[in-house]
Amino acid sequence: MKIALIGYGKMGKVIKAIALERKHEIVLEVDSHNMDTITLDDLRKADVAIEFTNPGGVVGNIMKCFEANIPVVVGTTGWHNRIDELKGICIEKDQTMFYASNFSIGVNIFFRLNDYLSKIMNNYPEYDVFVQEIHHIHKVDSPSGTAITLANQIVKNLDRKDKWVNEESDNSRDLEIKSDRIEEVPGTHVVNYYSLVDDLELTHVANSRKGFGVGAVAAAEWVIGKKGVFGMDDMLKF
Repeated sequence: MKIALIGYGKMGKVIKAIALERKHEIVLEVDSHNMDTITLDDLRKADVAIEFTNPGGVVGNIMKCFEANIPVVVGTTGWHNRIDELKGICIEKDQTMFYASNFSIGVNIFFRLNDYLSKIMNNYPEYDVFVQEIHHIHKVDSPSGTAITLANQIVKNLDRKDKWVNEESDNSRDLEIKSDRIEEVPGTHVVNYYSLVDDLELTHVANSRKGFGVGAVAAAEWVIGKKGVFGMDDMLKF
């Protein structure tokens, strides 16, 4: 498989190493130094693109992959307000996009547990809940895409929550997401239900970035030959 890496920062380097281990070929590396000079013909040398950049550039990068008629696996977060728009464009243009807020297999199992638990906790209004996410100091977006996914699941399933906020709130119907940035922490996510008598907590701790990279490369392998919009639930058959 020939891969175009769009975004060659820390995650891009992890993905490259994993792709090479799995006997794939990196035919294009795109970063801030050559982003403006990459052509559609350059992209067409690849079977698939893996995009890990920043919220400001992700939409343009996806559109360029659509124009080049190659599937794109997107790991950039912080652009949730435009995801539905890009999904619609993907379907309209008969293109292929695989998007995940987190490519870790463990995190996607965590999502399933969170969804199930929040449905149960809807029956126990004596418990309040918050989401906490901890990442390295270089992470641009806040809250993390993973925390947003967790929060959206909870808001959907808990009648007592209307929306999530990324700040302290005096409104009991707000779900607080607490964001912390600490040194080189790869990623920790906590869902905490608390009451006067006890706490119930779900936690996922990433020990390295490798889990994200393995999932992204696996998604690129899986999506070849498919048309439409996909995510981890599709690949993992949840």
